[in-house]
Order: sequence, then structure tokens, then C-alpha cells
Amino acid sequence: LNRSASLMVQDLSNKILLNAVKAFSPLKIRLGGTLQDKVLYGTPDLKQPCTSFVLDNSTMFHFTEGCLPMTRWDQLNAFFEESGAKIIFGLNALNGRTIPPQGPALGAWDSTNAKSFIRYTVSKNYTIFGWELGNELSGRGVGTTVTASQYASDTISLKNLVLDIYKDVEPKPLILAPGGFVDPVWYKEFLDKTPKSLDVITHHIYNLGSGADQHLVEKILNPTVLDNEIEAFRSLQSIIKSSASATSAVAWVGEAGGAYNSGRDHVSNTFLYSFWYLDELGMASTFDTKTYCRQAFIGGNYGLLDAT
Repeated sequence: LNRSASLMVQDLSNKILLNAVKAFSPLKIRLGGTLQDKVLYGTPDLKQPCTSFVLDNSTMFHFTEGCLPMTRWDQLNAFFEESGAKIIFGLNALNGRTIPPQGPALGAWDSTNAKSFIRYTVSKNYTIFGWELGNELSGRGVGTTVTASQYASDTISLKNLVLDIYKDVEPKPLILAPGGFVDPVWYKEFLDKTPKSLDVITHHIYNLGSGADQHLVEKILNPTVLDNEIEAFRSLQSIIKSSASATSAVAWVGEAGGAYNSGRDHVSNTFLYSFWYLDELGMASTFDTKTYCRQAFIGGNYGLLDAT
């Protein structure tokens, strides 16, 4: 397998990868992450060249804008169909916004490119289990943030365009958001303002801190540290219950790697990490989480599938 976990370059002909996805069928695979909010989709009406990401330390997330060619999207969907995977695709939620030096991103989401991409996907009869808007832009955000009110408005826009494009298509895909870290005030406002538009409210977990932390092993073996995520689960469950009469949204953990920045070699890729993971699964179940997406299937020091 390719060491890179990027969907742009991963070797889809690898039989180990295909058989692993088949073995877990039906496996939900989320396509997204840090760079999803800098991705353009190379649909026929894209008004600029479809070029790859380029390393650029002067930009947010240290990469330029990149583009997903439709030829690659076709290859990916052939793999998904053969493997039986259920796909959640993370859309670029920063498209059309201005990113100021400080404070939240300005402006509404420009859905033009996403709409073309979703139309293309439907025209090819590709089945997408869910469309998720954005990555880690809630609350204080990572890189930048979007206000709860604006994010709600953008999620409603996504729901409406999906309803339009899928009006004669079954099954309908789920609408997921915001794929961020739980900020109770932000999440409550967001859920209150998307009562009929949101199917799944997603949150991320990296409660062990940095993978570079020299005390990572001690953290994994410390129940007090493992319990530090309880409040996020409890808060989100409470928010959903308080909005139960208005929303049917359920909670998912959309991404959880324990220690950020790809975990730590000889720690997050060993049996030891199961102490963190099993504790997380129990906690998620206790607070009525419907799906738990483990970071990552391949790549980093926490890939569930050994890439060697």
C-alpha cells in the first residue's frame, strides 16, 4: 500500500486494501479531513485548471488549493462499488468565504462547485451514503471558524440542493455536519437552527493531545485522562435531547484518532492503543452515539490497516 492515505494517490488496485474493506462490509468510510475545505472538484464547468495540492507553508494548513479530477472520482467509485463500502464525503465548506487574520470566516458558503460535483455523482449513478459539510470549523475551529448561525444557513442550503438533485433518486443521502470539536454553545445554536435539514451531527475527538507528547503512554493508561471526553459526549447528548421535538438528528463521532498529528509510532499503532479505543467505544455507546469513525483506515501512525 502507498504510505500516503490521500484519496488522490492511494493505490486502489491493491488487493489487500480491497479485501480488507470487503471483510468489514458494510464499512462506512469518511473521505475528508484537514484539506477538504481547500478542495475544488474538477467538474466540466470548473472555470480553472484542475491542479494538485502543492506544499506552501505560507498558507492555511500549509498547502495550496487542490482539485479532485473526475477521472479519479470515477476510479474511487469503482473501488467503492466493488468493495461494498458506504461513503461519507466531506465537502469544501470554505469555498467562497474570506478568511480574515482574526475572527470567523466571512460570507456564505458558495455551493456552485459542490452542486456540480453532486450532480455529476448522481448522473453517474454513484451511491453516496452521506454528504458532510466542512471539517473542524465549529467553535474556535482549526485554522479558521464559521459562526453557528452562518453554518446553519449553509447546511440548509446543502439540504435544499441535495433534495433538488436527488428528487427522483433513491436512496437519499444523509446530511452531516459540522465535523468539529464540541463547543456546547455553538453546537446548540447550530442544531436549533437546522431542525429539518440535519440528519447527523458529527464531532471529532483527539483527547490525548499531541502525538509528540512524551507522556502519551501514561495518558493512555490513566483513566482520569480517558474520562476527559465525557463532558463533550454528555453535552451533545443533552443538546440533542433538548431539541428532540424539532430535530431527528443523531450523534456520530465523525473522526477520532486519540492523539493528533498522526499519533505516535510504537504507541498508537500497537496493542496499547486499544485501551484508549475500547474506552472510547464504551463512552460513545453510553451516550447514544450511532456511528464511530476511527481515524484512520490507512495512513499515519494510527491506521487500522497496516500499510507495509
